[in-house]
Amino acid sequence: MKPAEALHGSGWHAILELGITCENKRSTLTRRRHRGPLLVQRPFYPEGQSVCQVVIVHPPGGIAGGDVLEIDVAAHRDACVQLTTPGAGKWYCGFGREARQSVRLSVAEGALCEWMPQENIVFDGALASMSLDVDLATGARFCGWDFTCLGRPASGEQFRSGLLRQRTAIRYDANPVFIEQGIIEAGDEIRSAPTVLADCCAYGTMFVVGGERNDDVLSNAREVLADTVNAGVTWVNDTLVARWVGQSTEEGRALFAQLWSVLRPWYAGRSALPPRIWAT
Repeated sequence: MKPAEALHGSGWHAILELGITCENKRSTLTRRRHRGPLLVQRPFYPEGQSVCQVVIVHPPGGIAGGDVLEIDVAAHRDACVQLTTPGAGKWYCGFGREARQSVRLSVAEGALCEWMPQENIVFDGALASMSLDVDLATGARFCGWDFTCLGRPASGEQFRSGLLRQRTAIRYDANPVFIEQGIIEAGDEIRSAPTVLADCCAYGTMFVVGGERNDDVLSNAREVLADTVNAGVTWVNDTLVARWVGQSTEEGRALFAQLWSVLRPWYAGRSALPPRIWAT
């Protein structure tokens, strides 16, 4: 059976639904519903009451063939929420079964949502499908990133078999502003093409939507990436998009953390404060 033809099998089906509201300039987690092994810790407020920081936890620690994870988050009017994870998402060998994760983010007028998970590690033999759907109302703001590592280079494991599907769709005022989808099949020679991964095993993308388009912002962002030959940033319509490829997601995360520190005062009006969970 070819990886692209693998059928989804039985496994964990986990659902997490969150709602964040704002009252008296305090962003509060007012809806929390989960089923299966997907939940959140208590919200944190390292930046004061206006920004609700939520850590999404998947207790099994890895995603196996047949698992389905569904995350649905609504940031209501004027709410500010930062979503992250305590560690890397590990996508195990599927043994012929696909694993799926879908993330849906709804951001109301005046609200800010930051989707900043740690990296995904796709093990050899994994059949993985990841999707991110973001719906922004007029006046909403969004910053998000994702990092992917194919195989486990630190352990000498390459991504020799398996399949990865990834899709991102961002809409602003119901209009699509960024849509991308791709399939990486382990044996496909196109992975080595200079315009694709150039023989790299790790890559990352960062998006910012809702900040007022400003040429100085782009110049400052490019200054951060100036000494990195395998990274770049540009406008796609009114969406700021940064790309990076390399051999270690740690390198990419460190680079984008610098970029975030430059961009956050622009789109959020506050300086960047990395979540403490990233350092554990």
